[in-house]
Amino acid sequence: MQMAKYLKETSRTFSEFLLIPGLTSFDCVPDNVSLKTSLVKYRKGEKSTIELNIPFVSAIMQSVSDDQMAIALAKNGGLSFVFGSQTIQKQVEMIEKVKQHKSGFVISTANLIAENTLKDVIALKAKTGHSTIAITDNGTANGKLVGIVTGRDYRIGTDLMDKKVKEFMTPFSKLITAKVGITLSEANSIIWEHKLNSLPVVDEDNNFKFFVFRKDYDNHKDNPLELSDETKKLIVGAGINTRDYKDRVPALVNAGVDVLCIDSSDGYSEWQKATLEYIKAEYGDSVKVGAGNVVDKEGFLYLVEAGADFVKVGVGGGSICITRETKGIGRGQATALIEIAEARDQYLKETGIYIPICSDGGIAQDYHMAIALAMGADFIMMGRYFARFDESPTHKVLVNGNYMKEYWGEGSNRARNWERYDMGGSTGLKFEEGVDSYVPYAGSLKDNLEVTVGKIKSTMCSCGFTSIAKFKEDAKLTLVSSVSIVEGGAHDVLVRE
Repeated sequence: MQMAKYLKETSRTFSEFLLIPGLTSFDCVPDNVSLKTSLVKYRKGEKSTIELNIPFVSAIMQSVSDDQMAIALAKNGGLSFVFGSQTIQKQVEMIEKVKQHKSGFVISTANLIAENTLKDVIALKAKTGHSTIAITDNGTANGKLVGIVTGRDYRIGTDLMDKKVKEFMTPFSKLITAKVGITLSEANSIIWEHKLNSLPVVDEDNNFKFFVFRKDYDNHKDNPLELSDETKKLIVGAGINTRDYKDRVPALVNAGVDVLCIDSSDGYSEWQKATLEYIKAEYGDSVKVGAGNVVDKEGFLYLVEAGADFVKVGVGGGSICITRETKGIGRGQATALIEIAEARDQYLKETGIYIPICSDGGIAQDYHMAIALAMGADFIMMGRYFARFDESPTHKVLVNGNYMKEYWGEGSNRARNWERYDMGGSTGLKFEEGVDSYVPYAGSLKDNLEVTVGKIKSTMCSCGFTSIAKFKEDAKLTLVSSVSIVEGGAHDVLVRE
């Protein structure tokens, strides 16, 4: 018989399922719920080398994930994959901004020499946004420290622009400093004891190494879920493609990126296998890289065997994605996730290795996030959700009297990210697989994320669970009919405005 293989199972979405409530114990309250989850693969009995404090990552998109989104999301416990549809240098610069942003021992990016002028100070502050400037003997971040300039050392409008830095800086002899090797806790104690805004850290020869800032301590107190590495630098990811990876990956690794992800609408390809094999051959397990997107067991296992550290699930389910309309490929997100979660668990039994899976697409309501986690997702990638916030890189515009944020797909003509849809032919975007759109402006990431996280924790408590691991293992789900979906909303009443 010459005919396609027909899968009789219906392709289903998150909206077609509900969670069954479980016993809520006295201990099962939102404050006791942990949303910590694994990002990359690990052996049974061991721990993932990267864990998220909340199960959210932002999509690899021009309109979503730049350095500002990466900083904001990491501060709140999640992770961004900085978009790769830009030059290697620009992506590297974004990664460096995230890694240098804070936490703890900060390498200075604002440095001058004593012979510079007030005009130079003001210009550097405008360029970098930093008001604390290190003055070294050679004007670099590792030269011999000779002084510091802050906004309290000069008065614009009173001091002359050609006034030498050495005339108004705080000289080294009057600075309180610390030596390399001091712990962050010890550095913060010195800051508080001497009421400092910053503490310079130098080596035995007084060569400048780091700043420790008082505001970083305060910021950490405001962001207890902050995702940072062992040196207290924020954790950040980067998207890569299957074309220029031999040039892009080394540059991103040198910039300090923590994890990579191959960005493609169809991950079940030899192009991704070749990319994964190159990275693993060059760097081994020291460089973590995810792959995708796939929608079935075969695609999942193909990427796992090629070396993927996590796998993204979902084709055509994004709010701006029209791959299903354009090419007729894809699968309902719930069905895809259920099959791949089963494959992931079977792979664990056979090999002792756990491969985290990322649900990418299909999130239309906040409760869909809880559904995705219950179905086996370790974490969720979202574009539309994060595009609405102040921290996304797009403009806020007024449309028909309402504030909106611009949001476009990587497969749209605006993004022209042909590499994401590359199938080995000539370069260029042949047709669109994404749209150019607006999403309702929602304000700050932190405020909205607190509400969303609160909803998920409350849902988990209603089901009787305080960890994602137990939620995935024992949650009960039921299919719902079209009329029960209607029943679930307000009905048979006139809703007051």
